[in-house]
Amino acid sequence: MTLLSRKKMTAQYLATKYDISTRSVYRYVEELNVCGVPVDIVRGRYGGISIPDTFRLPSWYFTRDEYTATVNALNAMSSQVSDKSVLSALEKLQSQQKDEKHGNVCGNIIVDGGTWGDSKKFSDKMRVCETAVNERKCLNIDYISRNGEHSRRVIDPYVLIFKQNVWYVYAFCHTKQTFRTFKIGRIKQASFTGESFERKEVSRDEINLNFYYNAVTMVDVTLEIEKATLPDAEDWLGMDNIEPYGNKFIARITAPDDGGLVNQILSYGGSVKVLEPDDLRHKVEASAKKILGIE
Repeated sequence: MTLLSRKKMTAQYLATKYDISTRSVYRYVEELNVCGVPVDIVRGRYGGISIPDTFRLPSWYFTRDEYTATVNALNAMSSQVSDKSVLSALEKLQSQQKDEKHGNVCGNIIVDGGTWGDSKKFSDKMRVCETAVNERKCLNIDYISRNGEHSRRVIDPYVLIFKQNVWYVYAFCHTKQTFRTFKIGRIKQASFTGESFERKEVSRDEINLNFYYNAVTMVDVTLEIEKATLPDAEDWLGMDNIEPYGNKFIARITAPDDGGLVNQILSYGGSVKVLEPDDLRHKVEASAKKILGIE
């Protein structure tokens, strides 16, 4: 692979790169030639080792681990996005392993962007959005924002985004006359308008992948967690962000400073306490008093 990536390199370069002797380099070159890889050796000051530009590895060339990882990734993607190209690529890869025995579950990765108890509605919306992206079809969507604002819009879907285990659709919004990112889980209903749109040129760099955090202030938070609440807190905060502290635990995270953070902390009923910052602790205290009817 190193030889394929560059036109020519010296034996000394390869020996240094792989921490072997130049003698070993020439031995490996011999073995490659025996295996059918046409490696050329040019002696002299401007010489080196190279593979002709006309040589190509077979398109299906994978190690067993690479093959397994690729099939698993495509299986995971196809479980959410039924793109014909993805399914075709998966079919071609699997045909190379005809002796492979497949069980009821293909691969060892399953991606499910839906919520608990949502058996079909989410996948139906995903399918509509995916078709709209692939076939450039306009959509009518019934959308509910995080603030509870209910709106009906016509959008031109450009691309699906999977970020932090959540699916979004990046689309041109006819109402706002600009590009917006819509969380698919917040689309109550989606249907085709019967019209198609002409796709504008949009580069990946133009798509803002920090769309959520740009709208809110981020804050460094330190939390104290009771031992009984640890499993739930690990699901929420991630195990790597939590450390033992006596008979309790401490979590240090950077989180969006919005109402959702306060509500999440309150949902633990006192088993999660805010140590820092003071402003967040006061917000949690004020919300708790409001629940109890204390002015």
